[in-house]
Amino acid sequence: MLPTVNQAATALYDLLIKAMEEVKKDPFFFETDVQVKLITENRANPLEGFGSRYGMRFIMEKVRSKEKEMERTEESQSEESVISDFPMNGSSGPLALPVKRARQLIGLYTMTQNPNMTHLKIKGPVKPLPPLWVKCDSSDPESTCWLGAEPIRTKKGIAGIVLQVVTCKGPTPEKNTSVNLEDLKSSHLKRHKSSTVTTRGFAQYELFKSTPLDDNIPFSHTTIGLDISWSPVDELLQTPPLTSASVLNIKVEPGDPRSPLYHLHRELKFLIALADGLTTGVTEWPEPTEAKSSVDLVQEFLNDLKSKLDGFDNAAKKVKVLKCDTAAVDDSIKCLFTVRGDLDFAEQLWCRMRMSVTSYQDLVKCFTLILQCLRRGDVQPWLHRGSSGLLSKHIQQSYHGAMDIVPLTGTTPIRMLLEVGLDKIKRDYINFFIGQELASLNHLDYFISTSLDTLEQVRRVRKLHHILEVVISCMVYLKLPHEILFTLAQSCILYYKRNPLNEKHTFQLPIRPIVIKNFYQSETPKKWRVEINSGQKEVKTLWQLSDTPSISHLNFSKEDLSESTFNSILEEKMYFTNMVACSKVHFT
Repeated sequence: MLPTVNQAATALYDLLIKAMEEVKKDPFFFETDVQVKLITENRANPLEGFGSRYGMRFIMEKVRSKEKEMERTEESQSEESVISDFPMNGSSGPLALPVKRARQLIGLYTMTQNPNMTHLKIKGPVKPLPPLWVKCDSSDPESTCWLGAEPIRTKKGIAGIVLQVVTCKGPTPEKNTSVNLEDLKSSHLKRHKSSTVTTRGFAQYELFKSTPLDDNIPFSHTTIGLDISWSPVDELLQTPPLTSASVLNIKVEPGDPRSPLYHLHRELKFLIALADGLTTGVTEWPEPTEAKSSVDLVQEFLNDLKSKLDGFDNAAKKVKVLKCDTAAVDDSIKCLFTVRGDLDFAEQLWCRMRMSVTSYQDLVKCFTLILQCLRRGDVQPWLHRGSSGLLSKHIQQSYHGAMDIVPLTGTTPIRMLLEVGLDKIKRDYINFFIGQELASLNHLDYFISTSLDTLEQVRRVRKLHHILEVVISCMVYLKLPHEILFTLAQSCILYYKRNPLNEKHTFQLPIRPIVIKNFYQSETPKKWRVEINSGQKEVKTLWQLSDTPSISHLNFSKEDLSESTFNSILEEKMYFTNMVACSKVHFT
């Protein structure tokens, strides 16, 4: 028995050392039942749900047999997923190992890291290995789901090893727990033979989360969360004190029909469709929002300008305020997003055409009418100073009665409309950011520059729109004061000057808890954690309660729950209790 264990430990050490030195990315196998992966990035971290980060590490899992995979496929096809909202082990990859087998593997790993185990006949001095984590199936009474081991390194070599046990129990319909903070402290002190401990708390709240309106309407995910940490902790599930450190996590995906920016987003989508048309040669025209054709709308507009000396002023007044369909937004927010009162000739054309153009032919007919009217001198429309683009150039030429010939072929009509739309939507954003004193022209210069090619201008305008969505979400849903909104806007501007567009990015904003205490103090946190430490960096005790399991491979099926518990969970919010307990073993 003993020689077999020694041989297994030596074989494991040689395998892991080789993988580490080669930085092997593909999974490899130990014996017949274990798959090993070397993780080099901040992903697949067993303790990520507890706020921890690791560098290089090994992950051990059970090899899935072909017979089991076939059985699993048949079962998934025949069974109805009664509790499909519960976390399921939906991957077709490796499985968790039995806890007994996991402990054997941790034992072998520990042997390889002990320099006193000279009988293992390891060549040369023992090299420290990256931490090892073994995925467990929670089959023991403690519901162990991970076992971990990490060498303690010193200048003289490996002095010991830290062993970690991660457990997760649940779901339970209520936050009832038999432990208290003093019990956790006592348990920690006994394990680590220390006389004092420090405690640090962490709570995570969901302040806002968008919900789908209808299954047929595209869903834009918007979440605003709050992470709070503090020390010391007075009791389990303590409400974080106002002296805590806190950070807002803001993720906004544009396009929600309930957003006060929905009309701007639709304009932007039309702009993007035109830009895509320049690139691909195919333009996807959106459904019109006006009953009249684009040609009729443009002709009426031109006739109105011709028939009245002050027609432009009256026409400007006739532009309707765009409606906002957000019931949750008060009038003071809505008024920020009315159409500007200083729309020039080109911008008013854009407002009519972007709501009614349905084809390339429509576009050509509209611009033919406009250019003919300008060439005859029927109108001499007003433009904003600095208006650029082909149409603006010809309008300015019409002032002098000498216009170049414009062949309305190829991509020219699309480019003309795109340039007009870019000018208009940039002014909309400038109007908001400067009007609300959230940015200056210097801050916005990167996003509104006209010295770039048209497609790059569109990309930067999309970034600016995303910034606006983030700021408005916090203005509407959290009603944050101006100085915090200014800081948020500046932070987003800085991020997008350095990074490409990412509408799924989570922006972080440090904030004082007192500013948003009304939003979290009466709420139950999604996650609450206490970290107990006795002054040693390597050893901590973590206790965490969360409304979702912090362990991704847990599998809850109908058979795991009694009928009464199952019914309760369908009616109430479920909670999971997680523990991470460390112990330290010295080799000398």
